[in-house]
Amino acid sequence: MELRTLRYFVAVAEELHFGRAAARLHMSQPPLSRAIKQLETDVGAALLYRSAAGVTLTPAGAALLEEARTLLDHADRVRVRVAAAAGAATITVGILADSADRDVTRLAAEFRRQHPGIEVHVRETDLTDPTCGMRAGLVDVALTRGPFDETGLTVRELRADPVGAVLRADDPLARRDRLQLADLAGRRWFQFPAGTDPIWQEYWNGGVPREGPVVRAVQECVQAVLWNGTVGMTPLGHTMAGELAVVPLTDMAPSRVVAVWNEGDPNPLVQSFVQTATAAYRA
Repeated sequence: MELRTLRYFVAVAEELHFGRAAARLHMSQPPLSRAIKQLETDVGAALLYRSAAGVTLTPAGAALLEEARTLLDHADRVRVRVAAAAGAATITVGILADSADRDVTRLAAEFRRQHPGIEVHVRETDLTDPTCGMRAGLVDVALTRGPFDETGLTVRELRADPVGAVLRADDPLARRDRLQLADLAGRRWFQFPAGTDPIWQEYWNGGVPREGPVVRAVQECVQAVLWNGTVGMTPLGHTMAGELAVVPLTDMAPSRVVAVWNEGDPNPLVQSFVQTATAAYRA
């Protein structure tokens, strides 16, 4: 029973779909299916119920999933300890400066508990770089928001936040319980500087071209609303000044909080960080 095969099984068990698991593992579906069948032969039990709707775990599969996660976590800890002994005892994390994230505190505490000897460097970036320095090679892994150009990167979703429109509190639309994008037609929206990822810009403009002031940081967005009545979007739950209101947008896709790292990066610290982040945000 190889660790690689166990990783394949965990991906299928978590996704409950061979196609999604194969995409997550950056491999095609046939070899993944063969690996799982071989694993079932090795353990002498069916691990998955397969149907047209997808897959579900058998009792044996559920038991193996728990054990496999424990084994893989231990193996990753071994790799991290070896890396630390070899002098690779630092990791640089990029964070998007969009506000305090309630789950980052839990992630930091858990990562410190698991890796007390690892020094974590944090690089905060403004709203013009959704990859937080990954493209420029400035960080090992990033905690950020999508969507953006994912070419050459691996992206793991950690959480999805509903979004709302940010308005002045005295704006007539601020008295509404909910809004749709059509309600904001003709209004001025935030713009990011030229050269900013167009997928990122399009999302924060509600999917259509807009006009409005150019901003780089959250506080610039806030001031644009306060002084000029500009409209923007923010994840629901962010604390806003009393002069501002956030009204849920019912026809906007949620803002995805994601971990991002370079495709194929073998750094065990990066892999451990992503696994810890996944568990911390799931909790």
